[in-house]
Amino acid sequence: MSRVRRLRSRYLWVLLGCSLGLPAPAQVQATISSPRSAQAEALAAQLDQLVRHDQGQANHQPGTLGSLKTLQAWRQAAATDGVLDERARADFDLAEARLLLARGDSEAALRLAERLAAQPGHQALSLLLRAEQAARQGRLQAAADWASQAWLILEANCPEEGLKAVIQQGHCDYRSSWSALRLLARQRAAEGAHSLAEVHLRRSLDLAQAGIDSERSALSMASLAQVHQSLSQTEQSRRWLTLALQTAQGDAQTLGQIKVIEATMAARNSDLRAQRQALDEGLQIARATGNRLLLAQMHIGLIDFYMQQKQPLRALQAAGPALDWLAHQPDARIERALRNNLAVARIQLHQFERARQELARLRELNQGHTELVEQSVELREQGEAWAAAGQTREAILAYHAERKLNDQLTARHRESSLQQLKLKYDSERKQRDLALLVSKQALVDRQLSNRQLASQVGYAVAALLGLSLLLAAVMVRRVHLANKRLKANEVLLRAQSERDPLTDLANRRHFLAVMNQQAQPAFNGALLMVDIDHFKHVNDEHGHGIGDVVICEVARRLSHAVRQNDLVVRWGGEEFLVFAADVSAEQLCALAERILHSVAGTPVQTTDGPLRITVSLGFARFPLPPSQLLLHWEQAVNWADMALYSAKSRGRNRAMGIETVHAPNAEALAAIAADFDAACSSERVSLKQILGPSSA
Repeated sequence: MSRVRRLRSRYLWVLLGCSLGLPAPAQVQATISSPRSAQAEALAAQLDQLVRHDQGQANHQPGTLGSLKTLQAWRQAAATDGVLDERARADFDLAEARLLLARGDSEAALRLAERLAAQPGHQALSLLLRAEQAARQGRLQAAADWASQAWLILEANCPEEGLKAVIQQGHCDYRSSWSALRLLARQRAAEGAHSLAEVHLRRSLDLAQAGIDSERSALSMASLAQVHQSLSQTEQSRRWLTLALQTAQGDAQTLGQIKVIEATMAARNSDLRAQRQALDEGLQIARATGNRLLLAQMHIGLIDFYMQQKQPLRALQAAGPALDWLAHQPDARIERALRNNLAVARIQLHQFERARQELARLRELNQGHTELVEQSVELREQGEAWAAAGQTREAILAYHAERKLNDQLTARHRESSLQQLKLKYDSERKQRDLALLVSKQALVDRQLSNRQLASQVGYAVAALLGLSLLLAAVMVRRVHLANKRLKANEVLLRAQSERDPLTDLANRRHFLAVMNQQAQPAFNGALLMVDIDHFKHVNDEHGHGIGDVVICEVARRLSHAVRQNDLVVRWGGEEFLVFAADVSAEQLCALAERILHSVAGTPVQTTDGPLRITVSLGFARFPLPPSQLLLHWEQAVNWADMALYSAKSRGRNRAMGIETVHAPNAEALAAIAADFDAACSSERVSLKQILGPSSA
């Protein structure tokens, strides 16, 4: 190669690298002449900086391909200098694919992913690109599946022992491994499996620290702060956030990303002052760096801030930069958050048609969206906004959709929830059950011993008849006592299986046993379905420990409010069911009113101070008047549940009772149940409202 040609290639590195504020070209040239592993690592770092600099820039339209042109010039310079080996080609392909993904050109990016897949040793990079493309489209489950396959390949070269050494030797691709683990952690957190998310994030932090990468270390720390906040571990969450901010000092772009997380965490804690401070600092960074993605994220945070301040008009005005970013750079996750906030703001402003348009777009974005926890929060916010605006039908539809989504979450994560409950409540119960089992085994062993003694007594009857009779009597008594204790333990175990471990109320299993003992298949009696109002706010603002205190106190007040023969059941979560077997219509109304006042009459005392707790209640007597059609108990529970949601949609802190249902036959009754709201509007169902005590 001629000296002139080498100088020309070096000049391209100087011109294009310095124009983006990237590392000095002398460093790049040193990379080319350094040993193989050091050369590959330095080139990967150079390309990583190029891709990182490209993020947040709104120049992704045709004709403004600055970063892509820079990359092509670098590739040409590397080829001219004779250093474009197989490893370097893979690094260039990965960087180019990521730049193409940032511009929304998924087809071109996937073609590069296929090219990487065909090269031996680079299948993990291909899988990672597919994961990142799925994540940008909001298909988080697919992203996690691809990332999991990539991590299985990458993990083999990144052992926990001696990690720093294998990274320095060029064996472990810590950047790609970090990206795969971050995608896996994001999916786990979206499913509510925060403990598993923490495992992935701690491993990603180990990789970043071993690679001496302060940017990725800071981002992992900030994500760990979010996970610990979700686990109600306030002190650890605060410590991780402080470490993340300290680590990111001097890197404006990383610091801006952490400010997004800090504002989100403050919003979850309802700390409006801290939220606004983080947003202002993030906006200052975004304007100073020209990072329009960060500017859009900060304005979405501003929208949320103004929504909490009940300033929907200012929230709409703050949406401009976010809408401008999405016009240039589609991003499903950012657009979902924006559309939900805009819909709620327009509901608050009574711009119902515009709100429905925003919600229609949100439903399109949620197709294939697996972050069910996030969708549940969106539905709750929409339902509360519809209810506050007096739009009962939309509010009820949102409440039903939220409940259906929560049922899916419960079914999907039942095993995870059981493990968490065992960690929280089962320590003493396990010891008690173990003691009972040991006692039971001891009784069985004693029975066997008694039988052996009885046999020995029989052998001695001929010699000592009188003594044998006495000993036989003693043995019979001991066996009788042992059997009595065994039966008592069996009854105790059965009773414990039908009690709720937190409140000591009856559980669903006990209620089912009671229903199965009814002489008639048709249900006869009254049901009252009770739900604690805004209980999620209690958990989010005060932690699950305070939430448990509230549930126990509400259970105690319910037990004191009902009659002696009434059955109170913890139905699940913050819901309770009361079964009154023999009660008149007047007595049932009085019972509902007594429950409302018993729960809300005095604040619940907690370590965070007194909390005013109210409940919503739905009730009915069966058979339903006036037609007296017979229903199974499961159908009766469903009718009480529909009355409960009518109470919630009308503002909570009240009871709604079904007085009459005009249905001549079972088919008409089923039609009413299928569209309960319409039946109430057409007066086929008449409801009685009982208001709870006012906050004044």
